[in-house]
Amino acid sequence: MNKLCFAIALLCAVGAASAQTASAPAPAAQPFVLDNTEVREVRAPALKRDYQVYVALPDSYRDTTRRYPVVFVTDANYAFPIVRSIASRLTRHAGMEETIVVGLSYAKGDTGVFSRRRDYTPTVPRKHDWRSDMPGRAIALGEAPAYARFLAEDVLPLIAKHYRADMKRKFFVGHSYGSLLGLQILLTEPRMFEHYILGSPSLWYDAGVMFAREQAYAERHRDLQATVFFGIGSLETLAPGKKRSRAENDADMVADLLDFDGALKAHRYPGLRTQVKVFADEDHASVFPFVVTHGLRSVLPSKK
Repeated sequence: MNKLCFAIALLCAVGAASAQTASAPAPAAQPFVLDNTEVREVRAPALKRDYQVYVALPDSYRDTTRRYPVVFVTDANYAFPIVRSIASRLTRHAGMEETIVVGLSYAKGDTGVFSRRRDYTPTVPRKHDWRSDMPGRAIALGEAPAYARFLAEDVLPLIAKHYRADMKRKFFVGHSYGSLLGLQILLTEPRMFEHYILGSPSLWYDAGVMFAREQAYAERHRDLQATVFFGIGSLETLAPGKKRSRAENDADMVADLLDFDGALKAHRYPGLRTQVKVFADEDHASVFPFVVTHGLRSVLPSKK
């Protein structure tokens, strides 16, 4: 075979191979799975609803017998991968103690808005103009006390039973309405968690009902045993020209948080330690990762 014929034959062979490759079906897309994570179904008998918990185990979990502090995070559908990644990165690169991270999902079959409005809010406001985002279902509000009982009676025992969690070192992490739930627990069953990391709490809710709850707690108790890290974005303030009130559209969330922390500190509870950090140039949507990072480091200091 002369050189010209060989070249033509080679080109034909390459073309045929390319045609076969081009016509071959692409591999089916696969779901992305986070390493060392599990999902468990949890029935809430009293609520007649079903939830999931997402569990992230530390890298060393399979190779040791020790117990780990456990971080519970609300709004898990978006917050669980964020908290898991931050905790893992702080462990690997800053020497922070390893933790188990538990994400608390929305109720199965509910939208996130519907579920969190119902489960994270402490009361039904006297005045509101919200509408349900689920056709055919009336809006539900004010079930935080019942949801907190579900956590205490069903979720915490499940984690204690199935994982080597140090249940004397439990963290609650929430943001916005999730922080409102955290305050509801802090002021009713404070020992449910030892540490609270609360970002941008919606203290305007129901005309500032949590301020009244805080005062009522102070009238009945001499101590409040917990550590609380509050974080908020500096941009979560009142828009220029608006008059401050404790309504959603006229709230100065930074001022509200400073007032609330000041009220807690004024009681001089022996067992309470609080810290507030205002993050420059961050707003309600962007501040959560900063709150988690600084909140974890405030209680789990790094070795490096």
